[in-house]
Amino acid sequence: MTAASFRTATLPELSRILDWAADEGWNPGIEDAEAFFAADPGGFFVADHDGTPVAAISVVNHSDSFAFLGLYICHPDWRGTGLGFALWTHAIAHAGGRTIGLDGVPAQQDNYARSGFELAGRTRRLSGSLSREPRRLALAQERDLETVRALDRAANGFDRAAFLAAWVAEHPTRKTVLLETAGRVTGFATARLCREVCKIGPIVAPSDTDAMTLAGQASAALGQTDISIDVPMGQPDFARMLEARGFQEGFATARMYRGPAPAVDATLKAIATMELG
Repeated sequence: MTAASFRTATLPELSRILDWAADEGWNPGIEDAEAFFAADPGGFFVADHDGTPVAAISVVNHSDSFAFLGLYICHPDWRGTGLGFALWTHAIAHAGGRTIGLDGVPAQQDNYARSGFELAGRTRRLSGSLSREPRRLALAQERDLETVRALDRAANGFDRAAFLAAWVAEHPTRKTVLLETAGRVTGFATARLCREVCKIGPIVAPSDTDAMTLAGQASAALGQTDISIDVPMGQPDFARMLEARGFQEGFATARMYRGPAPAVDATLKAIATMELG
């Protein structure tokens, strides 16, 4: 293996890593770096060679029991040298005994399995257009954070308080809308502008119809119509509703876990990001 050193990445370096991700076609959000970093400032890693970062990975500890792996990128000149896997091993130690989740390309599924990850499902990226509509649903405020956190925890089966505090906070390129039923918040969705189009996620909703409403309203909050949504395999009806509106699958990833998989419930209609879960 080529000699290299491994260390924790800084916030400016995370911004650079997201530029690498954009070059790989992953289409990160315009303001992802700050929200990702807030989730776990110690969870982003780079491999240096002669003082230059040549590979990266994230293992973000969301809670005492759950972490998520993403942003696994190696410069083309260093692929096949063993450097990427050495960085992988270094970063995974950050999770300790936590369950680790990931959304990986199916072609790498066997490699992840050799590191103890087991397939739990798939995530499909569906992209298309929604008709422009005025925003009617309220935007999430700081006072709504605990309610959003409880809904997200029930949907995903794990807590991620630091990430949600940053993700739901209103920004020029990221907005979260709330669904209310009988005066009670029962769902939410976040839209964010990306390098290309707008991504919506997570979508947490009591029904597929409510999920479509949230998708439309989240995109309206940013004045967007061209969107992508990452839909778990366990939501075929919601996927069909999107496909009936002309949405098409761009690609799919393998959702895998090392350790006990969290108990996802039926309200999780779309994941937040393929990088942090």
